[in-house]
Amino acid sequence: MFPFLAVLVYLIAIGIPSGLLYRFGTRAWYWHAIALVAGIGIGFIPIPAALHGPACDLAFGSVFIILLIWGAGGLIFYPSTSHDGRRHPNRA
Repeated sequence: MFPFLAVLVYLIAIGIPSGLLYRFGTRAWYWHAIALVAGIGIGFIPIPAALHGPACDLAFGSVFIILLIWGAGGLIFYPSTSHDGRRHPNRA
């Protein structure tokens, strides 16, 4: 397999969740926590013997990266719920 293909697939795997977070923002915190746990779980699952090969490695790796970045990014950039008065200018 060409090393360029692996780099391209992993760059796309980084770009998908980054673009989704940029475009749609964060959702409920528990969806991001579930994605983070699922990504870590996929990272620890041993690949079945019948699926060993570069294509399976790229598939598992890209899903792992997508879930980790989307989960961690949503939890890190989750908006705070504190109210500092800037949202309601007419209130004293």
